[in-house]
Amino acid sequence: MLSRRMRLFAFEFQGPAHLSAGLWRHENDQGHRYKDVRYWTEYAKLLEEGRFDGVFFADNAGYRHDVYQGSAAGALADGAQLPANDPALVISAMAAATENLGFGLTGSTTYEHPYSLARKFSTLDHLTDGRIGWNLVTSYAESAARNVGNGLLPAHDERYEVAAEHLEVCYKLWEGSWDDDAVVRDVERCLYADPKRVHDINHQGKYFNVPGFALCEPSPQRTPVIFQAGGSSKGRALAAAHAEGVFVNAVSKKALRRQVDALRLQAAESGRDPRSLRVLQMLNVVVAETDELAQAKYEQYRKLVSYSGAMARYSGWTALDMSQFDPDVPLRHVKTDAGQTMVDLFSKMDPDKEWTPRDIAEFIGIGGSGPTIVGSPQTVADELISWVEDCDIDGFNLGNAVKYQDIADFIELVVPELQRREAVWTEYAGSTLREKLHGPGTTRLAEDHPGHKYAHAALAAGH
Repeated sequence: MLSRRMRLFAFEFQGPAHLSAGLWRHENDQGHRYKDVRYWTEYAKLLEEGRFDGVFFADNAGYRHDVYQGSAAGALADGAQLPANDPALVISAMAAATENLGFGLTGSTTYEHPYSLARKFSTLDHLTDGRIGWNLVTSYAESAARNVGNGLLPAHDERYEVAAEHLEVCYKLWEGSWDDDAVVRDVERCLYADPKRVHDINHQGKYFNVPGFALCEPSPQRTPVIFQAGGSSKGRALAAAHAEGVFVNAVSKKALRRQVDALRLQAAESGRDPRSLRVLQMLNVVVAETDELAQAKYEQYRKLVSYSGAMARYSGWTALDMSQFDPDVPLRHVKTDAGQTMVDLFSKMDPDKEWTPRDIAEFIGIGGSGPTIVGSPQTVADELISWVEDCDIDGFNLGNAVKYQDIADFIELVVPELQRREAVWTEYAGSTLREKLHGPGTTRLAEDHPGHKYAHAALAAGH
């Protein structure tokens, strides 16, 4: 029996394909239905039946897979996160079809203004009854800078400086702008919201000037659950200081344990309870009734992997055009400003192996850069529990090779085995996403979270 409940999130993308390369061609893949709201409501119901804590939507401010061969052609050909719809617009429908499923939505601090972002997440938190989370990203794609920004991609460290101030503005809007009792709905006095209980935040900073008050009244969680997945030192520091859920990616238990230990230590040094960070490892599962059938299924998947589709993704992640390398010549360690984490992932993963581009393509072709567990329900459950116990993580962000079908198989075959072992819950507890992560009664930010100090900022300012 696990000492903690395993958290489960489905890792998704609002497009025909996400991380797997070429697998959209599989006969059971339903990625082509991404434009149909009924697909997403069906999927939401499936995840809730499987007692998933939530679904996490990756998103990009631009088409970041345009590095391979100097264009987005390879990505377009393989549907590599292109085309891409806006996931925010389908969450309300998915929430209306469910009662407990949480939703993680990606938002960029580089290209979204904090005032409008705060309004969007407050609105979604209202419409989901407090089931929304924000995956904070700083965005590194050159295409985003060209099409959404001013044409120049800010330097890495500056993007994190902007993110820190962006968060400060959002906290002020979410936590300090409206008092809990600001909305009175007093019919006799014809008073809907008491003006004395709504406060300007008067923010004047290096990157943002936001003098006014938030447009939305306080939502159930006020501040959405903060997720972060940065792999750089700046990203890890931001996660340790602000994140409540941290998405991590390591290809071995040993590497993951080092990453988790360092993250929890940084959280403690930031004045936070290190156990309050819910760490979720990216992982893929290929399951069938027996180990032999699962392996045969996996080998079938491997035959569909597209080399160019995999390289289009990897080139985008690393800002390194992989077309310049011979597919079968070992790739030496290289330096790249945008995606050093992804380069290091393979150069450090196995010191005795010289990774070629083809090796990398075969690895990431199924489910991206996360490890893949292949086996029967019992084998998969053993492995998942082992990763939680050995690496001190709290759960998984589960990707897929074949959209919809892999998660459906996981829910049909693995979830009952995990429930039998009391590793995942059979019934939900708590209504908000924050309660799903931290337990009933934890709807608002913890007192040791840096956003909490803004809860009464308006009063401290003399209002």
